[in-house]
Amino acid sequence: MSADISYLVYLVDDETTLLELLKSYLENAGYRVKTFQTGEEVLKVLAAEEPHLWILDIMLPDIDGYELLRQIRSKSEVPIIFISARDQDIDKVIGLELGSDDYLAKPFLPRELVIRVQKLLQRTYERSLLTSPVAGGQQFQDWTTIGPYRLSEKGRLVKEGEQAIELTTKEFDLICYLIHNQGQALHREQILSAIWGEDYIGSDRAVDDLVKRIRKKMPKLPLETVYGFGYRLTAP
Repeated sequence: MSADISYLVYLVDDETTLLELLKSYLENAGYRVKTFQTGEEVLKVLAAEEPHLWILDIMLPDIDGYELLRQIRSKSEVPIIFISARDQDIDKVIGLELGSDDYLAKPFLPRELVIRVQKLLQRTYERSLLTSPVAGGQQFQDWTTIGPYRLSEKGRLVKEGEQAIELTTKEFDLICYLIHNQGQALHREQILSAIWGEDYIGSDRAVDDLVKRIRKKMPKLPLETVYGFGYRLTAP
């Protein structure tokens, strides 16, 4: 995949030499890159423009990468790649459980990072909804009613009455997937495969976090938890 110049990557690492090297490789691959060396710098931009992808070092001089990951995930499911000199399985597991999409232990070849960025961006932003398991190759009618909500697949809109509800890409895709499988109990692994892609290596806790955000925005959605299994959107 050739990089799209519109993709914006936020790169966070306190090692100046490595930061500049990785920035150079990513820019040569066609990405726009903004760099940060402290957690405080990151916190200042969280409410501003959101990148298409984060590359986040765990070991920072002030706020560790785990806390930054929690803060990012509380607002968004934008893809995150963790990088760290701590090449231990527990660090990888914690990162994935908190919601990172990939993990790369230092030292690594800059080209490997570029390839992982390309694949993650492709998986996240370039899968067509209509050819993915989300829609099952079908479209539903222009407006579909579910509880008090109306959903337009073509317009990627959800409304309650005349009030539009702002959803992220994955939030909208999950609701579509649930509607196309209404009444069925869906295992977390099924949802991961459909929404994140079959090659996703993170924890299924990402599904729970996504459902939590949807329920906060759409509290009247008839979405049930099937304990120990997954979720089910009940039929009207």
